[in-house]
Amino acid sequence: MIEISEVSKSFNGWQAVSELSLTIKEGELTVLIGSSGAGKSTMLKLLNRLLEPDSGSIRLHGQNILEYSPQQLRRRIGYAIQSVGLFPHWTVEQNIGAVPVLLKWPKARIVERVSELLELLQLAPEKFRHRYPHQLSGGQQQRVGVARALAADPDLLLMDEPFGALDPVTRASLQQELANIQALSGKTIVLVTHDIEEALALGQRIVLMDQGRIVQQGAPRDFLLAPANDLVREFVGQSDAGIRLLGLDKIADRVRRQPAIPGEPIRSSDTLRQALSVFITRRVQSLPVVDERGQPAGVLHFADLLEPPR
Repeated sequence: MIEISEVSKSFNGWQAVSELSLTIKEGELTVLIGSSGAGKSTMLKLLNRLLEPDSGSIRLHGQNILEYSPQQLRRRIGYAIQSVGLFPHWTVEQNIGAVPVLLKWPKARIVERVSELLELLQLAPEKFRHRYPHQLSGGQQQRVGVARALAADPDLLLMDEPFGALDPVTRASLQQELANIQALSGKTIVLVTHDIEEALALGQRIVLMDQGRIVQQGAPRDFLLAPANDLVREFVGQSDAGIRLLGLDKIADRVRRQPAIPGEPIRSSDTLRQALSVFITRRVQSLPVVDERGQPAGVLHFADLLEPPR
């Protein structure tokens, strides 16, 4: 899908990205993570030609991105950023439909696409399509920004700290919606964050950068179980590694198919980390579990948290 080969970019003698090579698979959600100045956002801007590399090459579906005009490329790539950047005097519908209008989609198709995306992002179309950005909360504006990035059904979605300015509850909700969108659509997504919790929650693959170079890349479990060096250990918080490992697995992966027991049930779609919190607050050894339809799914025992992943 994306082949980055020995790409470098500097600004006034400062090396933002240094001989970086990376392959991003189609349909994968890749998270670029690192501290401020690591080169994450620069790399993202190089992917859609907001910046041009000093050296090296970037290929999209086997074609060098320099062979596209910047306009052609950006119409194939969705881009969502923390500041959202909605046009203040345009309605939600006009903001989401901006790129499809440029692509000369039929009006009926644009209206249909706007409705589809608003529903996907938990915004009732009849309620929100004619509102203006100042009439929306921060979380609603961010949802509209994501919808706009997805509007033309791009090959690739780039997201630069998209949820960084949101409160924890709204942020968690949007993270879950993004995970759902990726699972349903199979979109290739590259997301930049400095938050290890967000990276572990969303990333199918994590790429940790430092001083413009890749320090380690791999699945979330690799970072927690086999950090490459002290920098990675410090970044993932080795003292919290066990708790974070529980956040990678679902209750459904460990639940025992047993008759229901008394008590308020937990959901099979929740993580083992969430289950641990319930075990501790209720001071119990077993919890009833229900599936997404609210039907009994079995029982989770405290000892099940220690079992290896299936």
